[in-house]
Amino acid sequence: MKLSTKSRYGVRALFDMAYHSGALPTQIKDISRRQSISPRYLEQIFQDLKKAGLLKSKRGPQGGYQLAKKPDEITVRDIVLAAEGEVSLVDCVREGRRRQACEMDQQCVTQKVWQEATRHLHEYLGSVSLKDLCEEAKKIGVEKELDHRFMYFI
Repeated sequence: MKLSTKSRYGVRALFDMAYHSGALPTQIKDISRRQSISPRYLEQIFQDLKKAGLLKSKRGPQGGYQLAKKPDEITVRDIVLAAEGEVSLVDCVREGRRRQACEMDQQCVTQKVWQEATRHLHEYLGSVSLKDLCEEAKKIGVEKELDHRFMYFI
């Protein structure tokens, strides 16, 4: 299993919003610049994140995207599932209709290993919130950018 850029960039973008903007709306161009992600691709990713209830948008000059929940209420798992649809280490342990049966189904001794590893992965991703990522960023010295929309010069 390999996560797509859609989920990896989704995590980076939502972290960026939580870290640099908090509850304020953030414009795609600012996230794009800070995270080196194409604005057009971010728009596509944000559509899935909006459908999942992780983002909301506001139109107008002071508009943009903002988190639909507090950073401590959004986990990496939430973002990855919104972007990927599902995460499993191998196809034979997927849930629902995306599951691909193999000739050794229910007789394979390794199937339980992959199921348990997938469960641990979900558990871990569900234990890491955007707030945790923001705290880690502070620890490693990621500089916080002030919102230039509210900077006034005399």
